[in-house]
Amino acid sequence: MTLKLFPPAKKVKITAAELSLAGRRYIRLLKPCSDNLTDAIRRFAECTTVNLGLTFGNLDASQVLLTIDQGSGPSVAGSYELKSGSTGILLRARNESGVYYGLATLNQILEQADSSVPHFLVQDKPDFATRGVMLDVSRCKVPSMKTLYRLIDQFSQMKINQLQLYTEHTFEFVSHPLVWADASPMTAGQMVELKAYCRARFIELVPNLNSFGHFERWLRHPEYHGLAECPDGFVHPLSNQKIKFGSTLKPNRQSLALLRELYDEYLPLFDSSNFNVGGDEPWELGQGWSRKKCDKLGTANVYIDFLAKIQKLVESGGKRMMFWGDIVLKEPEMLQHLTRDLIALNWGYEGNHPFKKECEQLAAHNIPFYVCPGTSSWNSIIGRISNAQANLRNAARNGLKYGAEGYLITDWGDHGHHQYLPFSYPGFLIGACQSWNSTGSSRLDLVEGLNSTFLKSAADTSADLLVELGKVSDIAPSSLRNATIFNQLLFWDMAKEPESTQSIPNKQLKQCELVLTDIRSQVKQRVGDDRLFRGELLNATDMAMHGIHRLQVFRDKRIPRKRLRKDLVKVMGRHKNLWLQRNRAGGLEESMSHLQRSLHMIN
Repeated sequence: MTLKLFPPAKKVKITAAELSLAGRRYIRLLKPCSDNLTDAIRRFAECTTVNLGLTFGNLDASQVLLTIDQGSGPSVAGSYELKSGSTGILLRARNESGVYYGLATLNQILEQADSSVPHFLVQDKPDFATRGVMLDVSRCKVPSMKTLYRLIDQFSQMKINQLQLYTEHTFEFVSHPLVWADASPMTAGQMVELKAYCRARFIELVPNLNSFGHFERWLRHPEYHGLAECPDGFVHPLSNQKIKFGSTLKPNRQSLALLRELYDEYLPLFDSSNFNVGGDEPWELGQGWSRKKCDKLGTANVYIDFLAKIQKLVESGGKRMMFWGDIVLKEPEMLQHLTRDLIALNWGYEGNHPFKKECEQLAAHNIPFYVCPGTSSWNSIIGRISNAQANLRNAARNGLKYGAEGYLITDWGDHGHHQYLPFSYPGFLIGACQSWNSTGSSRLDLVEGLNSTFLKSAADTSADLLVELGKVSDIAPSSLRNATIFNQLLFWDMAKEPESTQSIPNKQLKQCELVLTDIRSQVKQRVGDDRLFRGELLNATDMAMHGIHRLQVFRDKRIPRKRLRKDLVKVMGRHKNLWLQRNRAGGLEESMSHLQRSLHMIN
């Protein structure tokens, strides 16, 4: 028997001898443990195929399936040892997290067993002390509590131990209802419930509130224009389009007063010692209120100065500041001005992102940091698995080499959050494996891993279709970054062909179409039990094919535009229904507006 473990364990030995599971009805505890760990052991007992009881009693060995010896074993936090022999299974760990991760591994082993398990030895420990996931709950999806709880269960089984919810406007600040009125925000009570649910599964819920750039959800309202660097808007440097309102707080006392008010309400809900204040992409800094100051001192210096003032607010709330490191890494000489009691979040989402160079720079200045790759799902519709594999592996290898404190898998929702949750599963799984055991994950069986983690309820084990969809973009490579041509074409105005597709011949487009058609047919035939998963795969495939059809029509293929409109209307109706099955209603109208504009472009 081969043990299929996700993430892979560091060391596994198996012999031909077997341990019969018959008659083994108890988990024996050698020492008392906390209520939190006791509850975790109880949940483990309930999810096994036999009805296990907990005991401190000195039973006959034939009655004991598992003996837990907490306080012995390897010393690294989270490490554990599992040993199966003729007298049962022994789990040794020096700390509670190690016991918990040992139970997660044993649960996977028992799921693969029938009436017996082989005699085995598993010795395991994590590569990174912190292994996190950040979910974007601001652009535009706020997941339902049911969805969040299920994800937390899945993350914890893959030994993830930190969760962040990226927040701009989706928390119910009592004095600012205008900002979150249509967002279906997280409430204080829900955040406390989520914190408890995470804690019970050995996950740290870290507060996250972008506090400098990406403040457009506030600054678009006239009541908050006075806080904006550019109250009348600015020209976005990426799109060259005029934005009618600001996105960056002006770096002054008035902005700090607002942040202090928000922190005083938000931070007491969390018991984490960390707080992610964001701070990335302050696009228009130096173009408005702070122009003279930036001209005199330099924009980077103004940024660093305001970040230091935000840090003081964070520390007054008893937290350690985390921030996105993109601005300081653009001008590495600024690194010397940072204190060492913060955490820089080194993010990058392409497979060839220069993690080596950036990690080396942070390490050279002794600045604590995380590496933060992504799932590559956003702006993709159907995923970018090849890029995700390269990006997540690149981050792990260089993070380990240069001493990163943590590894944070990011999952964004840019431009309407049109990708469905399952298209993030591959990135979550690859990242969880890379952050626990990077070397052992080099030959990860992604299909098998998805079927044994996220897609257990899909009786037809259809992860291969999800993976095949995520690789369709490889058929027609483009110069796009952080996106696929299918997403770009879905929202294209059909006025002038995008530069990113001009080098793609019709033959490659046709090949993409044929592969998508074949996958769609297989989804209809094979994915029947999980109707939600089936619907998400079908609608995502139809979105991708619609994008191809738009370009084919532009290139004179004889597809009636009436058919294009009809197909997109169907996609829009299904998108609304699918959205509401995993997420709250807030943000749906904004997501639909992108599709509505696309529909109007078909003339």
